[in-house]
Amino acid sequence: MSESSGPVQLHQPRRVAVLSVHTSPLEQPGTGDAGGMNVYITETATRMACRGVAVEVFTRATRSQLPPVAELAPGVLVRHVAAGPFEGLGKDELPSQLCAFTAGVLRAEARRDPGHYGLIHSHYWLSGQVGWLARERWGVPLVHTAHTLAKVKNAALAEGDTPEPRLREIGEQQVVDEADLLVANTAVESGELISRYDADPGKVRTIAPGVDLVRFRPGDQVSARLSLGLPVDATIFAFIGRLQPLKAPDVLVRAAAELVDRGLIPREKLAVVIAGGPSGSGMGTPEALRNLAVHLGIDDVVRFLPPQQGDALVALYRAADAVAVPSHNESFGLVALEAQACGTPVVAAAVGGLPVAVRDGSSGLLVPGHDPVAWAGALNQVAAPQTRGRLARGAVRHAEDFSWERTTDALLACYAQAAVEFRRANLPAELVG
Repeated sequence: MSESSGPVQLHQPRRVAVLSVHTSPLEQPGTGDAGGMNVYITETATRMACRGVAVEVFTRATRSQLPPVAELAPGVLVRHVAAGPFEGLGKDELPSQLCAFTAGVLRAEARRDPGHYGLIHSHYWLSGQVGWLARERWGVPLVHTAHTLAKVKNAALAEGDTPEPRLREIGEQQVVDEADLLVANTAVESGELISRYDADPGKVRTIAPGVDLVRFRPGDQVSARLSLGLPVDATIFAFIGRLQPLKAPDVLVRAAAELVDRGLIPREKLAVVIAGGPSGSGMGTPEALRNLAVHLGIDDVVRFLPPQQGDALVALYRAADAVAVPSHNESFGLVALEAQACGTPVVAAAVGGLPVAVRDGSSGLLVPGHDPVAWAGALNQVAAPQTRGRLARGAVRHAEDFSWERTTDALLACYAQAAVEFRRANLPAELVG
């Protein structure tokens, strides 16, 4: 689907206020709180701008040297709102700064003519709290995307992880009740909003995220490995993402030990690459993973890389024989989609949105649970040349079903519907009928 740069249609908002309190689209995914949500906002915002819809992203300023306003792309601005100290605040501390953040957002709108923003799209529950108040003040519809849900995360908590607090569950419920439309990544997430949060089914829309099919595409594996200094003749499995218990990178390390101990892949022919940075309750995870590799006797097999971006990220996807996504929960799993677009099969946990992101037996394999023995078996199966070749071809075909263009088109249609229903709901009683 090609992008359109034509004039704004009457049913589309002229300008959208995107709220992303706890992480900025300017941050590098793979460390801290930056991840798939950052990619989602960046990709959809830039494509909306190509369609003539201006986007302004409001996010909390985390460094004193950040400019008040930065251009992410033509037609897309990032506004840094001062709310609390610049450094040292985790997500669990941010609720105390929501009043200050909301005040900054409202002041920005107050300097404009009425109707400057035609719609609000909030991402994550913290932003939804701000969006709920801005909706009331500005008289515009609120569309909300949760990305993750506390009740779902707590139901599948990783060992050693910290449960999401009751405060978040209450906050999410308030946003679900107040938003005009809720956007879920998959039908599973839509069902969770309805069953766990009693969301009105008529307010829930399922819109799958996408992948940049121009950037992420198949390429030469040998060249990719040489560019990253990885062995050309080894079987390489990669984990790419934030290092936290929820993402379960330890499952890949333990599975690699099983592969070596059971003689399925010779030690000298196996390499495991862990690429990412610490996040959340896993701030000590890099050292813990290194210690785990030492304890299991495979520290010579496991290699650690910082978060990758640009051509290096594409090269890492291409270099791997398979990418592992062993998360305890994922609302979708953009890493899985990016890997498949590069022609690399994915071995993923059968949780959350991953059964949508990965077509089991066709573009990769889904593993029930997190048993290292089961994971070792799945990885070994994918590594077989004939199986890998078949799955690699299926991975490319599967990824082609997703694109950010389609996601953006669906979001704009959702915005149009929200605007129509918002106007209808707020018409004077004498005009309804």
